[in-house]
Amino acid sequence: MDLPAPRPVLWPLRPLDSAGVSTSSDESRTLVTIAHAPLEQVTPEMLAWWFTHIPGYMRYAGTTWPRYLVWHPLDHISYEATTPGVIGPGTRLHITEALGRDPSMLLDLEVMIETVDSQSAVITKRILGSSLVQLENEFTRTNSGCRYVTHLTIGDTTTLGRLFLNRTAHQRAFPPAKLTAWIRHHIEEIGNLENFLPDLYRYHSDREP
Repeated sequence: MDLPAPRPVLWPLRPLDSAGVSTSSDESRTLVTIAHAPLEQVTPEMLAWWFTHIPGYMRYAGTTWPRYLVWHPLDHISYEATTPGVIGPGTRLHITEALGRDPSMLLDLEVMIETVDSQSAVITKRILGSSLVQLENEFTRTNSGCRYVTHLTIGDTTTLGRLFLNRTAHQRAFPPAKLTAWIRHHIEEIGNLENFLPDLYRYHSDREP
């Protein structure tokens, strides 16, 4: 795959050790929890808005870019809502990114938004009712912004999951090297929100009824 040109990196990306990361296994699933460093000046309401307004454009580095390409200026490739209408629970998404700008670490997933509000945003990849991958993002208000915790679950406890899908999830969606690369990528993209989301949210709040 030809990667889009990298966008200018206007702010340092957060390092891996800025977050607390724990990984465990349970009934053939892998559970990853990432406690990000606090997001300053970012509120839960801003995050709820963001997860329903990622498609679109914004001013960045003196020109106009797709918001998704700004979110991670090196790794992100495309983000498409494949169901019509307002983005929210039930919306299907096609997400493509190359972790570390490495084509061999391509993440190409079709997922569905299950929940999005001022407390959490949850997206899931399901097959025949079983969860192949679930990403749960939790937000909690603080005095200066918010606390953000991510829970990634690879696999499911269903019979189909234990017999077949969990192995597929671990071998194809998130083999060990790709999971390690994704953790770093996710810490970088979440940390980057505090650099542009407050201004973007205020800009659109002033213009939307």
